[in-house]
Amino acid sequence: MKVYAINGSPRKNQNTAKLLQKALDGVKESAKDKEVETKIINLYDLNFTGCISCFACKRLEGKSYGKCAVKDDLYEILNEVSQADGIILGSPIYFLNITGQLKSFLERLLFPYLAYAPNHPSIAPKRMPTAFIYTMGATEEMMNDTNLAATFNIQGISILSTLNIMETWIERTLTKPEVLHSYDTYQFDDYSKYKADMFSEEEKAEHRRVQFPLDCQKAFELGANLIK
Repeated sequence: MKVYAINGSPRKNQNTAKLLQKALDGVKESAKDKEVETKIINLYDLNFTGCISCFACKRLEGKSYGKCAVKDDLYEILNEVSQADGIILGSPIYFLNITGQLKSFLERLLFPYLAYAPNHPSIAPKRMPTAFIYTMGATEEMMNDTNLAATFNIQGISILSTLNIMETWIERTLTKPEVLHSYDTYQFDDYSKYKADMFSEEEKAEHRRVQFPLDCQKAFELGANLIK
């Protein structure tokens, strides 16, 4: 059994990475009587692009039908992940969405599985369970605020709703992802060194002290539930 965590953050030891590791710890705990291999893939260590629209994955009877043909650092990883027993995706929120690296990864992973046929049926070789962990400096109230969303010309919906689009494609091609949101994250070691006075360092520190351990426990439970 293999479960992969895909880290879409440029940081390998901060909020997103820590929650992903907790989720993998939960996987191992839940699989006590089974042989399980877990692995974190740090996307920012890899040299790759998003989909280049070559359509080799759509060419009938082609050797790359149903899989990405681009041979860069992502090529072998996509082959590995296609046979996973679980995938946990993680990303900080940049400009109301997942990072560009994770978006590019998902383009390369998911697009080959969507057949160009009515309703885009999935031809994924394996429909493994999935999960998504989001981290963000914004509070839960900010992310749910439809008035704030309107300032970005997203009328009548919360900012969180914009994240549902990729979740929908993951559900269509693999399975519906379990989702964890970690809000109001602590971003700097020393807030005095940065222009960040829209936040209260004291409130951020207290939120991290109280809430982040709870988020870590939720991530652990997410991982444990993933393979049940």
